[in-house]
Amino acid sequence: MPLSDHEQRLLEQMEQALLAEDPKFATAMRGADLRRRYRRRAVFAGLVFVVGVVLLMTGAVTQVIALGVAGFVVMLGSAFYAVTSWRRVPPSDGTAAATGEVPDISPGSPRRQRRPKGPRNNGSFMDRMEQRWRNRRERGYGQ
Repeated sequence: MPLSDHEQRLLEQMEQALLAEDPKFATAMRGADLRRRYRRRAVFAGLVFVVGVVLLMTGAVTQVIALGVAGFVVMLGSAFYAVTSWRRVPPSDGTAAATGEVPDISPGSPRRQRRPKGPRNNGSFMDRMEQRWRNRRERGYGQ
């Protein structure tokens, strides 16, 4: 629920008073921008990924298997780190920042859902395959 104009003015006055009284505490309470932090992590992981590619190629050219394997492991780890960091980036539409809400990025949140929640077929895999086969035969496909 957004604040009224009067409440927003009061909040701004309180923030200014706190900043004037104790600037170190005010900056500590303001916190860091989550989007910037997670993007920085993703860029760092991308650079480490490039280092892993260089290690992998060096191991392949010099025929040092351990170096190639280490490069592959570095690539794999950095790719995982980059993807998980990038997924945590909150939306940039400003709605959460404007209302002061913390974005919900838990596994059950709407932002993390991959497919729409529709009616689920509780039959087994083979039952669904047989039903699809029957539907195709009835429509005349495959003849």
